[in-house]
Amino acid sequence: MTANVLKLGIPKGSLEEATVNLFARAGYNITIKSRSYFPSIDDEEIECMLIRAQEIARYVADGVLDAGLTGKDWIRENRVEVVEIADLVYSKASSRPVRWVLAVPNGSSIQSVKDLEGKRIATEAVNLTVDYLKQHGVNAHVEFSWGATEVKAPKLVDAIVEITETGSSLRANDLRILETIMESNTRFIMNKQARQDPWKSDKVDRLVLMLKGAMEANGKVGVMMNAPGAKLDAVLKILPANLKPTISKLSDKDWVDINVILEEKMVREFAPKLKNAGAEDIVEYPLTKIIR
Repeated sequence: MTANVLKLGIPKGSLEEATVNLFARAGYNITIKSRSYFPSIDDEEIECMLIRAQEIARYVADGVLDAGLTGKDWIRENRVEVVEIADLVYSKASSRPVRWVLAVPNGSSIQSVKDLEGKRIATEAVNLTVDYLKQHGVNAHVEFSWGATEVKAPKLVDAIVEITETGSSLRANDLRILETIMESNTRFIMNKQARQDPWKSDKVDRLVLMLKGAMEANGKVGVMMNAPGAKLDAVLKILPANLKPTISKLSDKDWVDINVILEEKMVREFAPKLKNAGAEDIVEYPLTKIIR
């Protein structure tokens, strides 16, 4: 066992699978055994622990963990001071940030946050909600919700503050969104003292570089093709102007090889045009990481 170990918090729950997949694309294989809170990882310098995202920021701030992945929302909810190393915009459903929204039943007379004066609100993010109400000069009773928050209005509460990616669960429960309280995405965070440790700081920087490289490659593919040198300009005009293809000479001096990275969904649009412009042997291949 190595003397240097980075204690890393992995979010348990809705982000768990997406996080494990991101690490795998970055070259780190995490194995989670049933009923175990200590996943194994194929890096002896990292010790993982599965913890609810809601708690990771607190444990990182307290130094129980050196680093972890949690939401910007839970950093604010816990009101702790940590070092935010990087944004990692990924989630269980999409690459869009999630939103904390204020929602009420469709039949409610409440039209804005101002109408919540003296009302009852249920949420898992009590501090976020209290701070938001304070910003708008509203006094309301905010209670912690242990779950199934969407079903509590209107019988138990007047409004809810809930997290959503698509809004489908809210619509399914006959709720409408009044306002967005905040947007949030996953952050890679570190303990302040751990960040001052040269070895831990360097380890995290290298890990984050790989994670960001994996995210950069998401939805993109490499495309390579051959073309006669005489038709190179015509082929390049087909590709987006901001791209910088790699162009190499082939054994046949009259031909060149062109290599470029494209959004995967763009290939179906460009491939026929490239073929018509004179490109041949067009090959699409997957990417795992793009390190910039």
